[in-house]
Amino acid sequence: MTNSKGLFITFEGADGCGKTTQIGLLNEYLKEKKYNTLTTLEPGGSDIGKNLRQILLHHDGYVSPRAEMFMYLADRAQHVDAVIKKAVEENKIVLCDRHIDSTVAYQGYARGGNIEQIDLLNNLATNEYKPNLTFVFDVDSEIAQKRVGETKDRLEAEGLEFHKKVRMGYLELAKKYPQRIKVINANLTIEEVFEQVKKIIDEIL
Repeated sequence: MTNSKGLFITFEGADGCGKTTQIGLLNEYLKEKKYNTLTTLEPGGSDIGKNLRQILLHHDGYVSPRAEMFMYLADRAQHVDAVIKKAVEENKIVLCDRHIDSTVAYQGYARGGNIEQIDLLNNLATNEYKPNLTFVFDVDSEIAQKRVGETKDRLEAEGLEFHKKVRMGYLELAKKYPQRIKVINANLTIEEVFEQVKKIIDEIL
């Protein structure tokens, strides 16, 4: 018999934090426990989003910070309405690689955008539909940059100071929303990081 409890869980952190690996591990863990799951990502979790992802991560040329932010928001609006809400209503556990907090951390804290405005725009894009739980994978910026490797997309290629601001942004968000956001020490091994994730998930389920 399949367990039925729709949930929306997001995975956040600076590039190289290991969140994508942890999504894969949690997905397998939940399937073993007979939960229905859906793994998705932002940008690119919808048909429209796939095209926006290509522009956002690989456009070779100047992108206005405001244009960048609005493309992320457009992707998010389509993703929530066409994919996420539907899956949760079908009692699936949605595991999403990046969501609203990425825009605050990257376009807000790291790019110097107005946080209050970004919060307002995020609420408009999602129609105030919020994750039930958010994991922030916190890792030293130097370690994260080494993990990313030599081949980097447009945002991964930003300098170390940029990524330190991203990290600080996530930690500020965790202080602001302690009920929703749980910080995971991602400096450890993959197995040790997953033990932290599993402990939180088991308490919720």
